[in-house]
Order: sequence, then structure tokens, then C-alpha cells
Amino acid sequence: MQLLSDKVLSAAAECLKVMAHPTRLRMVEILMQGEFCVNQIAEFCQSPPHQACQHLRLMQGHGLLASQRKGKTVYYRINSPRLPSLIQCLRRTCK
Repeated sequence: MQLLSDKVLSAAAECLKVMAHPTRLRMVEILMQGEFCVNQIAEFCQSPPHQACQHLRLMQGHGLLASQRKGKTVYYRINSPRLPSLIQCLRRTCK
């Protein structure tokens, strides 16, 4: 029997804890389409910009997203190759 290492399981559990919110999952779906600013993401998620910003910063703080400032606007993109795989898994299994 081959089991995942404790290190891999710990990393997976941490990622799943961070992603365990419908708005964050939606944000990743959006960011799979490209780079977007906070206001665009908030609009797509039907969420106030300050709440969207909190979600985005949490995911960025865990290394899942990256951001880049262009003038006064901050743009986010996916930084972790795990996120698209997670969304694909959800599409296959959680219909």
C-alpha cells in the first residue's frame, strides 16, 4: 500500500482549509481565465470590493495567488498549479 507522506497531507489540508469558502472557489474559477483586478473580481463574485480583497489577500498569503500593482490598481493571478486542478476535481465530482 502506498500512502501520501505526512508532509503532503499537511500541505493538502492547509490548502483545502484556505479554499473552503464558496467565494474563494469562485475567485479561482475567475482567475483561471486570466489576470483581474480586485474590482473586477468583486463584481464577478457579487461581493463588496473590501471583502473580495480580504479573500484575495488570504489566498495570496498562503502562496496560492500572486499580485502585481499597476498604478493604483492591484491585479491578481493564480500562483499555484494546484488551484486549477482543484477546480477541475470539483467540476468532475461535485455536480
